[in-house]
Amino acid sequence: MQNPQDTRRIPTSLVAGVSVVMLAAGAGGAWWAWNRTTASPPQSEVPTLSQSPQDTPRATEQKVQVYWVDDVNNQIELVPSSITVENADNPSEALEMAFEQLLAGPEEEAIASAIPEETQLRNLSVKSDGVHLDLSVDFTTGGGSASMQSRLGQIIYTATSLDPDAQVWIDVGGKPLEVLGGEGLIIDQPMTRQDFETNFPL
Repeated sequence: MQNPQDTRRIPTSLVAGVSVVMLAAGAGGAWWAWNRTTASPPQSEVPTLSQSPQDTPRATEQKVQVYWVDDVNNQIELVPSSITVENADNPSEALEMAFEQLLAGPEEEAIASAIPEETQLRNLSVKSDGVHLDLSVDFTTGGGSASMQSRLGQIIYTATSLDPDAQVWIDVGGKPLEVLGGEGLIIDQPMTRQDFETNFPL
């Protein structure tokens, strides 16, 4: 007759086998849990911010025209010379640089300037009502009517090179220019290119 205790006895080999499996499973679970807690989190990709064209610094550059005098078939004409002005933050600065070159005189021998060499730019500003200039009194000295008209045209056209329809206000020595030259050219202000072409045809 079989001993009742023998039915409850579990073979030693089976117990050892189960223990090995449980230990392996436990070790594997512990290793997985430990890695979950100690492993560094995955690095998320940081998006690269592309620099838009508006954010890209660019040198400020404007093209202006300086007007000279030329004799074409025995006829005086105003001829433009285009220059590039760099690092000009506003129209006033661009025009100031243009007038610096204008008053310095032409570099080419084929063209000339009717503006006296001693003339200086005392002030220049661009306002809502036009371009305001203040020239030294040297601007009004020397030359006849043709010279006076030519130099006036050089000033008007250079001052309006950024805006051909702009009005120009001219002071000489801090006072509004009313009469130019000994022959008394009457200057109505403000003056535009159209006004100059109508009243002072070269």
